[in-house]
Amino acid sequence: MSAPFSPEEIANEGIKPQEYEEIVKRLGRHPNKAELGMFGVMWSEHCCYKNSRPLLKQFPTQGDRVLVGPGENAGVVDLGQGLRLAFKIESHNHPSAVEPFQGAATGVGGILRDIFTMGARPIAVLNSLRFGTLDDPRTKRLFAGVVEGIGHYGNCVGVPTVGGEVYFDRAYAENPLVNAMALGLMETPAIVKSGAAGVGNPVLYVGSTTGRDGMGGASFASAELSEDSLDDRPAVQVGDPFLEKCLIEACLEAFKTGAVVAAQDMGAAGITCSTSEMAANGGLGIELDLDLIPARETGMIPYEYLLSESQERMLFVAEKGREAELIEIFERWGLHAVVAGTVIEEPIVRIFFAGQIAAEIPATALADNTPIYHRELLAEPPEYAKKAKEWSIASLPAASRSGIAIAGVKYTWNDILLKLLDSPTIASKRWIYRQYDHQVQNNTVILPGDADATVIRVRYPDAAPNSSTIGVAATTDCNPRYVYLDPYEGAKAAVAEAARNISCVGAEPIAITDNLNFGSPENAIGYWQLAEACRGIAEACREFKTPVTGGNVSLYNETLDENGKPRAIYPTPVIGMVGLVKDIGKVCRQGWQNKGDLIYLLGTKAASTLGGSEYLATVFDLVVGIPPRVDFDLERRVQGVCREAIDRGWIESAHDLAEGGLAIAIAESCISKGFGASISLEDPKLRWDELLFGEVAGQILVSVGAENRENWQSFLEDKLADNWLEIGSVTGRNDNLQVITTDGQIILDVTIVDIEEAWNLAIEKRMSA
Repeated sequence: MSAPFSPEEIANEGIKPQEYEEIVKRLGRHPNKAELGMFGVMWSEHCCYKNSRPLLKQFPTQGDRVLVGPGENAGVVDLGQGLRLAFKIESHNHPSAVEPFQGAATGVGGILRDIFTMGARPIAVLNSLRFGTLDDPRTKRLFAGVVEGIGHYGNCVGVPTVGGEVYFDRAYAENPLVNAMALGLMETPAIVKSGAAGVGNPVLYVGSTTGRDGMGGASFASAELSEDSLDDRPAVQVGDPFLEKCLIEACLEAFKTGAVVAAQDMGAAGITCSTSEMAANGGLGIELDLDLIPARETGMIPYEYLLSESQERMLFVAEKGREAELIEIFERWGLHAVVAGTVIEEPIVRIFFAGQIAAEIPATALADNTPIYHRELLAEPPEYAKKAKEWSIASLPAASRSGIAIAGVKYTWNDILLKLLDSPTIASKRWIYRQYDHQVQNNTVILPGDADATVIRVRYPDAAPNSSTIGVAATTDCNPRYVYLDPYEGAKAAVAEAARNISCVGAEPIAITDNLNFGSPENAIGYWQLAEACRGIAEACREFKTPVTGGNVSLYNETLDENGKPRAIYPTPVIGMVGLVKDIGKVCRQGWQNKGDLIYLLGTKAASTLGGSEYLATVFDLVVGIPPRVDFDLERRVQGVCREAIDRGWIESAHDLAEGGLAIAIAESCISKGFGASISLEDPKLRWDELLFGEVAGQILVSVGAENRENWQSFLEDKLADNWLEIGSVTGRNDNLQVITTDGQIILDVTIVDIEEAWNLAIEKRMSA
């Protein structure tokens, strides 16, 4: 019997010819239209990780604090004292490229559902964003819409948006990245899992109604973007944060009754995903009647019900006989709650519509027994990486104490510093975070922009503010240029930077969630980048003892040009890391705190480089060279020294060296409270731009009270030997940032007013232009 669908119809569902043959084998027959759609979304990369699953197996996933690892809606770690943290990161890249406001808003809504589905109350949201350059009107529209969408959903639902990172680069001009991370505190005694249990138990549909919005969103997220992508606006979901707030409260109340056996939110692939994953995870089956599903539109057919990604919906398995108890809770919160199905012994998903079987598929065929592609890895780096590695610093114009001449124009180091501070990637992100409510719930200890990581006080909602001194630190990190130039080393650097940022506030790194944003794995270079980055993440997580508790893979982040040729983004494996703060009264921020404090650089043996630097990209429009290399032993020692000294009360401020290098780290430390700095540096062995703006893995800039100098330096000699240097002191408010040589020549001398203006207004002036 020939297929009842044309090759075009099969391809439109995102299914390859050989995959269709596998579907027929699994079913023993040809699928109907609804079943074809179900396979299309569940066999998409977004849902089944068919290209990345073999690579993810190398990640370390177990640790002393890990309570739930990969495979559930979110990871859960033990913070001690009975406190348990759920956290995860997810992407909403393609929807945000088409409809930035709703794409970003529903990305926040989706990650929050992953958290409270576990029985945790959401306590914070972070994000990791990538856009093109702000001289492009389309980028400005996407940027504004995404930020507004994140702020709208988080502010309305009552969860603070407390931190994140943003990069601007032409590589993301047509394909922005919108990754949302959420944290939640467990409120239920038992962690709520997703596996169906108890043959005969009722299956409840709860939350909002089902419509035609978000149709095929999972497949949409697993394809390249093109000029025709604007036609995919129906694949972008529409969110209601006020309804989600009610859903949070209703779900947590329902979980506390003990009547909920299992729960799954309806995110990507909607009813199809929730039914098949719950059935497969429990080794059972589910029957569901679509006639019982609350619908917001008339005339919907099974295909539409099953592929809809309408927001704010959940699927429960309840204890038989306690359905009414749960339904009453949801109706009291103004939400729908209906018994729509049953758990069955036969391990299949059976869907009814209009009294007939509309779909009948083995649960594992949708959720577990999916295609897996083991692709061949390039034997050596691709040509672009080899060529970039051959770049030599000798090709740059000569640099002297007074500055550098570029294209016949002489620039002082003051000029270069201000130019870098004006780069939107480095500059203040206050234009963004001023649109977010970052203090709702009254637990935000460190505000956005004040430190290298955010810190949230961890306490139960009904507990007094001073009932707990425990906090959780969180950060999102990835320098995509490093990963582009060397995926293995760049991915290691992303994990190392996250751990360093966590350490700079005084927290102990404990676990990560990752969001792997890459181009097409069907392209040899794209797969090489993905495989090498996964190898780097795995190694770094083992070195830092920060297991991976879950995450997200977002592939096919490419744009098809007018000739159909794909242009991929930079490979961007975002690391979301959490750390334990034992005493929130001892956390550390990045800005100088007192005039007269001494300034030290920790980790001085780490080699700085201009390869992959913001300096090369901003000043010379170059993305070349060898990016910084991670020395794990040095990283652990430097980070450990920073954490211990913060705990002892010696360190007044701590800030890691990242984009822009030493000069930018000093400037940002000055900006925080308006203090100046007097820095003394020896003539570099190579070049002044390499010393001032070279980037490095493993260095932290700290300030220490002069009264603690003797104890502090004795501590440094014991812990770091000669791997540190006293480089200056904090001067008064509104004094200049001054860098001089040891023989008294001025290298940098910039007013605080000038550096604040360049840094604070960079994004604002571009958005208002």
